[in-house]
This record gives sequence, structure tokens and C-alpha cells, in this order.
Amino acid sequence: MSVHVSEELLKLHEQLLRAQLNVVKQLRKAAGYNEAEPKEKGMSQVAMVYDILDSVNRPMHVSTIIDAVERKFQVRLDRESIVSALSKRVKRQDRFIKTGPNTFYLIDRDEGGGRR
Repeated sequence: MSVHVSEELLKLHEQLLRAQLNVVKQLRKAAGYNEAEPKEKGMSQVAMVYDILDSVNRPMHVSTIIDAVERKFQVRLDRESIVSALSKRVKRQDRFIKTGPNTFYLIDRDEGGGRR
């Protein structure tokens, strides 16, 4: 079965949806809700964690890291995914060290140095 929809009709629906989305965004802003604009473009989750650890300059437990990332970047990290990503970096000695159970720090702040 072949469906033919004109380009003009598709463009019209696209414009209507964009207008509706703009209204929803304006209503959210007027009501004081946080805009759901996630992180800076191109910033990875690992980069967000690095930024947090760099700013506090001390080891942090993954739960505290996740909360800090959410406050600063309005992104909720998946606990298992971020622990896995950080553990892989620790194993490669790339930017992070593990100072305790699920507790991470920056390798360049440690006496051993390391890659950044």
C-alpha cells in the first residue's frame, strides 16, 4: 500500500508542531519551570563528571557526582553507565582514579600524574 502525502501538507504539519512546541516552552518559562535544555552541546557525560571533580577538587562518590551533574547540567546520569565509563577510564589510567568503592578523583591531581 502506497501513501502519497504532499510536501505542502507535511510542511504545514511541521510548522504547526513547531508553533505548538514554542507555546509549550513559553508556558513552561512563564510558570517558572526549568527549561529542559540539556548540557552544553558536544559535552560528554564523562566531560561533565570531569568538570564537577575539577571544580570541587576532591574525590566524590558516584551518587554525589550524579547529583552535582544534574544540578549543574540538568542531565540525570545513569548510575551503571557512568560507573562503567569511569571504571574503564581508571583502568586505562585516563583522567580518573578510584579512591574507594564507587569514589572517583582526577588522576592529574594525584601524585602519580597521568594523562588528561
